Amino acid sequence: MQLVLVSGLSGSGKSIALHVLEDAGYYCVDNLPATLLLETIDWLAESGQERTAVSIDARSGALPALPEHIARLKDRGVDCRVLYLEANAETLLRRFSETRRRHPLAGEGLTLPEAIERERTMLAGIAPLGQRIDTSELQPRVLQNWIRDLLGIGAGTLTLVFESFSYKDGIPLDADWVLDARMIPNPHYDPELRPFTGRDAPVVEFLKRDASAQRWLADVRQLLERWLPEIVRENRSYVCVAIGCTGGRHRSVYLCEELAQAFRRDWRVLVRHRRLLKEAS
Repeated sequence: MQLVLVSGLSGSGKSIALHVLEDAGYYCVDNLPATLLLETIDWLAESGQERTAVSIDARSGALPALPEHIARLKDRGVDCRVLYLEANAETLLRRFSETRRRHPLAGEGLTLPEAIERERTMLAGIAPLGQRIDTSELQPRVLQNWIRDLLGIGAGTLTLVFESFSYKDGIPLDADWVLDARMIPNPHYDPELRPFTGRDAPVVEFLKRDASAQRWLADVRQLLERWLPEIVRENRSYVCVAIGCTGGRHRSVYLCEELAQAFRRDWRVLVRHRRLLKEAS
């Protein structure tokens, strides 16, 4: 099992870290008492969870025992990494003021500055256990990118959807990019090809022989290869590329299938054919 243990000061960005991990496919547990860490990980391992993220903070009990628990998990073969998020007092004061949230320790009769320093003292033994990230003055998007880079989960977070459609039905509302394939020769006008779709061999062979269809594919592949990594760095986890032709049965279907096959090596890819689905229903 891969385990990422997220800890740190309230207001330092632990929720942002958990959201990044959740988007990357980790099973996330927020505010787990440290006393339950070992048995929770054992249960998750038995349930088949391979990647887990757990948040433990000053509200948890038995914090002094956490280093021992982490050592025991590593002895069991768990790949355990610790992320400790912190920020300076000025930044934390500003964040609590902006969000108007109450500090978890403020209920003990402490002022906000006193609660921040009390929490920093309580977590002092956890800070040296792993990677420390100072989030002072960092924008959430920058912090998200730092965490992805640190854990090596950047590209794998994107789900890429190729969706074929007919312009007669209108452009899909969920499309991020819309690409027009109507300039490519239409198999519909060949009576022998008309009954088939872009997934059938006769249409596939026809379009593979067509130079304009292959140029279209090469240009779009180059475009996506250049810009998809940049889209990921903008914290997008889902991109829909909608490809349209007149009827939505031949050219757009073939092109979606070809692009899906090309990008499936590096991304999570889904394929949808709106017109074919409509005809089947």
